[in-house]
Amino acid sequence: MIEPTVTMPPKRVLRAPVRRPEPPRETVRFPVLAVVFVCAACGLVYELELVALASYLIGDSVTQASVVLSVMVFAMGVGSLLAKRLRCRAAVGFGLVEAGLALIGGCSAMVLYAAFAWLGESRYVVVAFSLAIGVLIGAEIPLLMSLIQRSSGPGGAAAHPGRTGRSGPSGRQAPLGDQDDAAGTVADLFAADYVGALVGGLAFPFLLLPWLGQLTGALVTGAVNAVAGGGLVLWVFRRDLTARSRALLVAVNVSVLAVLATATVLVDDFEQAARRAVYGERVRVAVHTEFQEVVVTGGREGPPDLFLDGRLRVAGRDEYRYHEALVHPAMNGAHRRVLIVGGGDGMAAREVLRYPGVRAVTVVELDPGVVRLARTDPALAALNAQAFRDPRVRVVHADAFHWLRGAVAHLRERYDVVISDLPDPGITPSTKLYAQEFYGLVGQVLTRSGRFVVHAGSVTDRPRTFWTVDATLRAAAFATRPYSASGRTPGFAAGPDRADRSSGMGQGPVDWGFLLAVLGNRPPALGLGADAPRLRSLGEDSLEAAARRAERTRGAELPPSTLVHPRYGG
Repeated sequence: MIEPTVTMPPKRVLRAPVRRPEPPRETVRFPVLAVVFVCAACGLVYELELVALASYLIGDSVTQASVVLSVMVFAMGVGSLLAKRLRCRAAVGFGLVEAGLALIGGCSAMVLYAAFAWLGESRYVVVAFSLAIGVLIGAEIPLLMSLIQRSSGPGGAAAHPGRTGRSGPSGRQAPLGDQDDAAGTVADLFAADYVGALVGGLAFPFLLLPWLGQLTGALVTGAVNAVAGGGLVLWVFRRDLTARSRALLVAVNVSVLAVLATATVLVDDFEQAARRAVYGERVRVAVHTEFQEVVVTGGREGPPDLFLDGRLRVAGRDEYRYHEALVHPAMNGAHRRVLIVGGGDGMAAREVLRYPGVRAVTVVELDPGVVRLARTDPALAALNAQAFRDPRVRVVHADAFHWLRGAVAHLRERYDVVISDLPDPGITPSTKLYAQEFYGLVGQVLTRSGRFVVHAGSVTDRPRTFWTVDATLRAAAFATRPYSASGRTPGFAAGPDRADRSSGMGQGPVDWGFLLAVLGNRPPALGLGADAPRLRSLGEDSLEAAARRAERTRGAELPPSTLVHPRYGG
């Protein structure tokens, strides 16, 4: 029997699905690393900007740097933990993090300055911005690692066919891609991060501050941050975004850039309004020198007030009380050659030049802009009696500590009087000029009978600081005589300088503390010379009373302050 032939249908050949080709590994990896570089630079700029502005507004740069850095590092750890929730959507998460960082970091300087100008308190704002910026910077790291690992493909031998490892149980090679890629990713990521931080750290003091200033510099940095972060996600990782995520990121980044651009356009008007809120309506001159902001206030008829970095340095109404007490007790004796450390306003030089026996006055002032303003501004020049136009006055623009170190070896003739007309030692940049080492240099340029007078801050409000200066002078082989002077301040709550800030704004009495010192063990006599000019606020009786007031605040013996162990608080 012949069976019928059954024709079987042909077998269906199953083909492997075609995978959409991943972009070449290096074409993704390099853009990611470039954005890591830019974001690291921007992050360090935000950090330095907070430190610089907080030091300017609050004072004591050591404290402000410590607070900002410690809070920010802690917040970075918190941000890394919080970023775990976004790793499954790393692309959109990174885009939102960068947009938020650009907005908060870019606007931080303006908000901080606004809090200082209108609220009078900026410490809590500094901490809040340090936390927020730190959390966002910390979230960058895990999200960036996810993105850069994703650029290597799905991993394994399929992604890297040339990379195989030890044989597994089935005899096939097990891929090394995961372990090797993770190590390479971390190395590349941190290399780009550290180099970017270096560039940002150098760009802040040498480019951003001189060319743009703190407010505009922060805004421009925020715009660069937004463009870099948003551009990376929207272009390189656009395949990882849904249509809704892409629209969200575009809207957020456009909004952030619009806010930053608007703030940049209005930054000059904002700065003028904030300055009026701080200094009042009668701002005559406001300039940014290489070292600080210099503001002169006052009307045409009244005396001017001089502010340096927001701190009152010269109150035109009663500055004579301070400068008479500073200068004239030190001029009781030989005063042919006089050295003034600081005193760029010219007021101390004015008092010195009232003695006909003075032959040479050397003023060592760090900031040429202050001297230039004191010489050319009509109100200030009238107040200092055109002291800088006197041929006996020579101005040296240098750091006083370094200048004295050089002067010790090359000085032909020593000074009869040295006057330290500096801000309070609690303001950190001047702390080294209240150190034992500096006083030792002063002792080397004084004659044997020379006199040295130091402004040491308020006796009543900051007695510990005052008596620390006294202990430091005695540790440098000086014998001291403390005294004080009283005045009234126009009321300004900007910082710890020549006025009482503890009571806030408003009229109120203030005192200035001084220390008259000579080399040796015998304290100097406190009095006025026979050739002293007629003074408005100082006499023999008032000097004795000033010495008694100062002595009443003396407490336990305090250690001296040195360069390596400063003991002055902010």
